[in-house]
Amino acid sequence: MDVARGELVEKELDAMTERRSRQKDPEEESETWQESERRHEEQRRLQARYEWHLYHTAQAERVRRPWRSLLATTRTRPRS
Repeated sequence: MDVARGELVEKELDAMTERRSRQKDPEEESETWQESERRHEEQRRLQARYEWHLYHTAQAERVRRPWRSLLATTRTRPRS
């Protein structure tokens, strides 16, 4: 009876060990998640940088436009 019980326990332990070995390692999942987060953050940073560039180049153009027209009228107006 004890031998049969021991074999049953051993069989259950083997099954449990097999199930655990098939599960993903939590630390490995954490590393994968962290890498995914790093890539996402880098993508977000690049997008913000691109938007910053667009905003400032458009702003520079908005500032240049009146100066160009002022410069053009100044050049065409005769000096007194």
